[in-house]
Amino acid sequence: MEFLVADFLGTPLWFWLSFFGLVVVLLVLDLGVFHRKHREIGVRESLLMSGFYIAMGLGFGAFVWATRGEASGLDYVTGFLVEKSLAMDNVFVIAMIFSYFAVPRIYQHRVLFWGILGVIILRAIMIGFGAALVDNFGWVLYIFAAFLIYTGIKMWTSADEAYEVGKSPLLAWLKRRFRVTEQLHGERFFVREPDPRTGKLVRAVTPLFLALVMVEIADVIFAVDSIPAIFAITTDPFIVYTSNVFAILGLRALFFALSAMIERFHYLKHALALLLVFIGSKVFVADMFNLVKFPPAVSLGVTVGILATGIVYSLVRTREPVGVKAIASEPDRIG
Repeated sequence: MEFLVADFLGTPLWFWLSFFGLVVVLLVLDLGVFHRKHREIGVRESLLMSGFYIAMGLGFGAFVWATRGEASGLDYVTGFLVEKSLAMDNVFVIAMIFSYFAVPRIYQHRVLFWGILGVIILRAIMIGFGAALVDNFGWVLYIFAAFLIYTGIKMWTSADEAYEVGKSPLLAWLKRRFRVTEQLHGERFFVREPDPRTGKLVRAVTPLFLALVMVEIADVIFAVDSIPAIFAITTDPFIVYTSNVFAILGLRALFFALSAMIERFHYLKHALALLLVFIGSKVFVADMFNLVKFPPAVSLGVTVGILATGIVYSLVRTREPVGVKAIASEPDRIG
């Protein structure tokens, strides 16, 4: 049993096995028990599931705190909150993708489930690559930090711009590369249908498959922001990856709740922009004051403060749906 205490990426192997074992159990319960049959997920169930996944994520954070110390525990919780918050921004894009492809709510969970499996693998690759860069070239962390500051400023200035799925170059390429059916075929990603010219059965992809690919690509794009953000908090691969995965695992549950009230979080992106600027800046602040590391407790406190302010401000300002006041104030343009 000595191999269980062997070091893997700076962490005993049994830590990794415990983590992956818990993730497998959660995925099996999700697909094999809770959602064995396709059905629509209501807001109440979505909130309960979100609470369950958040509790599991924070519970694992308590395990990290108890076994690896206070600093690692604080880093995990901070990373979990940052990744969960950035995932909320991802929810808005996913909602637009489902709307564009007219995917019924009954099939959205299937897309999100397979999307999450892909995310777990893709994040592992990207985090492994990032960890190797930081370990061999310490100055890369400053590039990550500068990129976060730039991304935060850009996110603030473009916060009111909507993501237009139909103008995606990737979507245009997919439509040229694959035969795409005109309509959905239930929960199926691939079907066989007659070729209009030859009459022979040929394989085609459905709009549900295109939605899955677009969801995966959206996560890769968001990972470009989120992974540097977590590396600016900690360079421990175990903390980076586990906080990422636990934040993402609850994304499906969170989606069905947030997608029903997206307009209530209209100003959240501004808070996320400030958060990215803060996370990037603290790398330079720590270096400026000759700190080995920015204090984890301060980092967690500022993160919670920014996110709480953004959420409360959004809920207060959007008691009346966004756009209603603008429409009411311009009656001459209507009709």
